[in-house]
Amino acid sequence: MRPAAAEPTRPHVLLSVAMSVDGYIDDASPERLRLSDAADFDRVDQVRADSDAILVGAETLRRDNPRLLVDGAERRAARIAAGKPEFPLKVTVTASGDLAAGLRFWHHGGAKLVYTTEAGAARLGDALSGLAEIVSLGTELDFGRLLDDLGRRGVARLMVEGGTRVHTTFLAGDLADELHLAVAPLLVGDPAAPRFLDAASYPGAPHRRMRLAGIAQAGDVAVLRYLPKPQAVAERDIRFMQRAIELARLCPPSETAFSVGAVIVADGAEIATGYSRETDAKVHAEESALDKLGAHDPRLARATIYTTLEPCSRRGTATRLPCTDRILRAGIGRVVLAWREPATFVTNCVGVEKLRQHGVEVVELPELADEAMSMNRHLDLS
Repeated sequence: MRPAAAEPTRPHVLLSVAMSVDGYIDDASPERLRLSDAADFDRVDQVRADSDAILVGAETLRRDNPRLLVDGAERRAARIAAGKPEFPLKVTVTASGDLAAGLRFWHHGGAKLVYTTEAGAARLGDALSGLAEIVSLGTELDFGRLLDDLGRRGVARLMVEGGTRVHTTFLAGDLADELHLAVAPLLVGDPAAPRFLDAASYPGAPHRRMRLAGIAQAGDVAVLRYLPKPQAVAERDIRFMQRAIELARLCPPSETAFSVGAVIVADGAEIATGYSRETDAKVHAEESALDKLGAHDPRLARATIYTTLEPCSRRGTATRLPCTDRILRAGIGRVVLAWREPATFVTNCVGVEKLRQHGVEVVELPELADEAMSMNRHLDLS
């Protein structure tokens, strides 16, 4: 008997939207309202460059006629150097199949993909032949099936740029992993203009709170980063900490140092790992993991580092930075640890305090402390 086929891994779904202070994503005029300024457009261009695919709804294509590209030449070159296509896969969704072949979306960038219904596919016919691949999701648009198909195609990170119906469907279906909400200092006030979201039955509403994972400024725009699935965050933290504990078991034994594992995660995926004494007798787990990434890797700004032990705040040699300083220098905004460093080798470690003083979110998982400490039982942990 053949083993059952593995379920496809769905992409990490990031919703990206710019809206006015009163919640509109456009006005009702024929011209597109530019809510973002140059700095925010540049931020969005980086998010596009970091994505494997970009999805936009058919109404947005018809209304705005976007090209939906990565504009920065250096960013495109970096994608190619990393073995990726120059442009992310461009995806649109249409129930009706009402999409003209003359839209700019089809004639710029790389590969294009249309998800539609059986009726939509029949209407499109051969209209997009040579321009895009058309995939029918059945009698209705099923966004879960859409994500499964993208997962089978190797899409690990999906950026969703709207519009209203698309964003509403992802959030109402509990399918979004991350939300970037750019709030522009404008008021629209037109009830005929499109809003960010429609009324819908949202999971847990109105009592389930998203987790605020970051606040940034791009020009005069405030960018709020939310994680819509709070329970999924806790489960993810435990899963990656257990991965760090597995790495700690790989440490060469030592009577004078702890055995520690570390994992760096961005967009829900592991991007680097390390463990104590992995490359030399003095290297720390966090240090080893960070050494495997470029100093300016853009993923670090949205990464979490998981470490089985509190990052050190002092080193025994002046030639190596403490791991706390390395984390701050890398721009990592979130640290998850299993146990605080005891006074076995260093008195008064202040790694947690220093990280928090610099605005880093620090999460402690005391329920995994015993397991994380287990490979250090031979040391005096008092």
